[in-house]
Amino acid sequence: VQLQASGGGLVQPGGSLRLSCAASGSIYNINLMAWYRQAPGKQRELVATITSGHIGNYADFVKGRFTISRDNAKNTVYLQMSSLKPEDTAVYYCNAFILPSGSSYYNHYWGQGTQVTVSS
Repeated sequence: VQLQASGGGLVQPGGSLRLSCAASGSIYNINLMAWYRQAPGKQRELVATITSGHIGNYADFVKGRFTISRDNAKNTVYLQMSSLKPEDTAVYYCNAFILPSGSSYYNHYWGQGTQVTVSS
């Protein structure tokens, strides 16, 4: 099982970006999916989560600006980021709680991270 994140880049303050993260491999089911971020010199922090039933939850610092969504048929999670601020600059990581085919246990899997830089 692998998670592949994409969509990061350089954007001006107030701009928007959309991150994607696709899970691939022998997957039986995906439960919770999430986005985390880690800024230089800081700990990794949770940005947003989404259940298989499309219920999203957000960290206070992104509420009203970011929207998490998923396409269960494509095993993909998205993060639409708007009104971006310089303090949103970080490496963004996707995470998924996955039951691999043939396994009895769910495990957490991480994507490789995608850099988001907000700067003028």
